[in-house]
Amino acid sequence: MTEEGHNLLQQINTPDDLRKFSEKDLAQICGELREFIIDAVSCNPAHFGASLGVVELTVALHYVFNTPYDKLVWDVGHQAYGHKILTGRKNDFHSNRKYGGLSGFPNTFESKYDAFGVGHSSTSISAALGMAIAAEKNKEKNKQVVAIIGDGSMTAGLAFEGIINLSKSKSNMLVVLNDNRMAIDPNVGGLSDYLLDISTSQTYNKVRSEVLRGLEKLKITGPNSRGKIVAINNSIKALLTKQSNMFEGLNIRYFGPVDGHDINHLVKVLNDLKNIPGPKVLHCLTKKGKGFKLAEENQTAWHAPGARFNKLTGENLDSISKKPRPPRFQDVFGHTIVELAEKNDKILGITPAMPSGCSLNIMMEKMPDRAFDVGIAEQHAVTFSAGLAIDGMLPFCNIYSSFMQRAYDQVIHDVALQNLNVVFCLDRGGLVGADGATHHGVYDLAFFRPIPNMIISSPRNEEELRNLMYTAQLPDKGPFVIRYPRGLGCAVNWKTPLKELKIGKGQKLKEGSDLAFITIGPIANKALQACHKLDEQGISTALYDLRFIKPLDTEMLFEIFNKFNKIITVEDGTVVGGMGSAITEFMAENGFVAHIKKLGVPDKFIEHGTQTELQRDCGFDKQGMIEAAKSMFL
Repeated sequence: MTEEGHNLLQQINTPDDLRKFSEKDLAQICGELREFIIDAVSCNPAHFGASLGVVELTVALHYVFNTPYDKLVWDVGHQAYGHKILTGRKNDFHSNRKYGGLSGFPNTFESKYDAFGVGHSSTSISAALGMAIAAEKNKEKNKQVVAIIGDGSMTAGLAFEGIINLSKSKSNMLVVLNDNRMAIDPNVGGLSDYLLDISTSQTYNKVRSEVLRGLEKLKITGPNSRGKIVAINNSIKALLTKQSNMFEGLNIRYFGPVDGHDINHLVKVLNDLKNIPGPKVLHCLTKKGKGFKLAEENQTAWHAPGARFNKLTGENLDSISKKPRPPRFQDVFGHTIVELAEKNDKILGITPAMPSGCSLNIMMEKMPDRAFDVGIAEQHAVTFSAGLAIDGMLPFCNIYSSFMQRAYDQVIHDVALQNLNVVFCLDRGGLVGADGATHHGVYDLAFFRPIPNMIISSPRNEEELRNLMYTAQLPDKGPFVIRYPRGLGCAVNWKTPLKELKIGKGQKLKEGSDLAFITIGPIANKALQACHKLDEQGISTALYDLRFIKPLDTEMLFEIFNKFNKIITVEDGTVVGGMGSAITEFMAENGFVAHIKKLGVPDKFIEHGTQTELQRDCGFDKQGMIEAAKSMFL
């Protein structure tokens, strides 16, 4: 990125700097900002397509509104890279999502321009409405509050709860609906079709153009009349489109659709909307990946490229080993559910907008009538699964661990209370890495453990994942949780014959006499390495893997506590209420006395970095386990 190539952007460190430029310069600034993002992400893998799609919208918002006094609330935050670059973080953007660097999402602790911390979808409208009402209470009559939400995020119930509450308010708030018909995968459902209808009605667009030409001939168009013209457009739309306007029906003024890549028109429209009181929606049509051809053509693959790439050709620049590699856990899930479903016609697959991320797309391609993407709607995904289960179907409901937090009540009320046969496959369990605190799946074992009727398991490798899936689909198992991490496993030869695993039965992985490690999930593989190293140093170490945290393998635990008085529990999850807590509860209830160390995620939010870096910081990497064991003999 040479100075010559970024003459204007180089001069912008804050939105105040941006506002010093003439409107005629904005198109060049947008081009430079888009090139900056492409350069940065090609060298440092991160989210990509969403930020490219809102470059013009980002520039227009900061140009028109007096940020940070005026509030911009970004939904999810995948699209906020341009926002970060324009708000004082341009020179640090190379550290985005790296250990100790910038967060990949808006973060209130990072910048005063980040009005609200985000990472999960559909929070922006509710949060912005709270800010708008707070401004009223604080008598800040001129403060503007803007929520920027994508059409994918609009499918979640929380967004509709916010919209309905907004409709009852007179707050001066703007919702910018960024409509690109994409989340990570293409959007699904009636709302997506509805937005397409109101944005592509040929009759409406033809009549609107004729009305505007007529107004121009009468010489009554211009900046001062633009708000009235948009209101006329709304009336035309209501008359000519197939459906009445949902937003107008809720007493929220609707404007658009407008071209989200026409920077000068966006500035004019936003300036007009600043002077219109009350709740408003501006519908912007954008293209995800705009300005990078490959990202425009394959929006799912370029949502977040996981490697460095040649910005001219898209070629992966990170070396790929020719040695056989173990598969990703999510791909094992995707292939195994198809294998099981071919033999069990009751099995169905459910995912809330993550078919490619969790690999349910494999089933969707082979069995399109038996796999359902329900959109960004985790609560619905769980209760939909409950409805399927109560009438004899066997749903495998695959939800990322951190997103399952959004459906906790549904798990208790709709599934566990009725003891329904729903299999919850929790992808991305544990520390996930660069996405940071909003995405770490570290609370699942702790928050599921108190719920009655639940079976809770975590496989040590891909072979166990297959066998747990096979076990879960056998008759009358009730709610069954299978929790596994993001990324590669350890078993290259994973596709072994399926077999049933005994519920609540763990396994002894290594004998020892001085100290015992107790683990659950793939962290057992690092614990095994630590045990061998400790043996070399004269500490004879045993290793037991629980496999199930509920029910516990009490027979194995009696063996451990009768033999060892030094025990270390290790889990890739919170130590507060997690597997270690379950072990100490067992010890207390059964009258044992032992020195126990609990290793895992401490009682604080963990920021971003690689999984290796974060496990090291939390003290449960291989070296952390070795040091913990040695300390017990001091």
